[in-house]
Amino acid sequence: MIPAIVGRKVGMTRVYDADGRVAPVTVVQAGPCTVTQVRTPERDGYHAVQLGFEDAKPHRSSKALIGHAAKAGTGPKRVHREVRLQESPDVEVGGVVSVARFEEGEVHYVDVSGITKGCGFAGVMKRHGFGGKEASHGTERKHRSAGSIGGSASLGAGRAVKKGKRMAGHMGHVRVTARNHRLIAVDKDHDLLLIEGSVPGPNGGLLFIRQAKCKG
Repeated sequence: MIPAIVGRKVGMTRVYDADGRVAPVTVVQAGPCTVTQVRTPERDGYHAVQLGFEDAKPHRSSKALIGHAAKAGTGPKRVHREVRLQESPDVEVGGVVSVARFEEGEVHYVDVSGITKGCGFAGVMKRHGFGGKEASHGTERKHRSAGSIGGSASLGAGRAVKKGKRMAGHMGHVRVTARNHRLIAVDKDHDLLLIEGSVPGPNGGLLFIRQAKCKG
């Protein structure tokens, strides 16, 4: 099975290597995750493993999820994530996946997926990096505006705004995958992963970590 796990972002700190060089790292409280389902080509058409993370109170869950978790011999989970595989997994329903799997597989780089911080409604300068208008020469109360938005419409399309036009709007709160982050350390005793650099989302945000696809 490809090393993969669900966790929550704790925050950032720094660590020193053997040569005394400092590296900024993100601390992730990862797992343990319970295997709540195993998909097979005969029944589902592909190999996959479903991981359940964090216990949920039964009255905050549904009967369907409670029964689904009961088949794995566990209580309802707050989060479920599926990991697709190329071959049959080496875990069974009810098994536990912990951070130790990253250490055993000698994983050096990981891909981290999460929901970025939401910034609310933002203008074009903050959202897209526009330079703004002139600070003088007749510009009055329009310094941060987007400028003309429909002047480049093609012939015959009228003054319609083209699809994809960069304008003000909702910024952030989207799913992003940060790829090829170096895995600095694995703390099996406290279920912690130390990942170099920053990862998407606020402290306490949900993260999905798996072995990097581009690097080993």
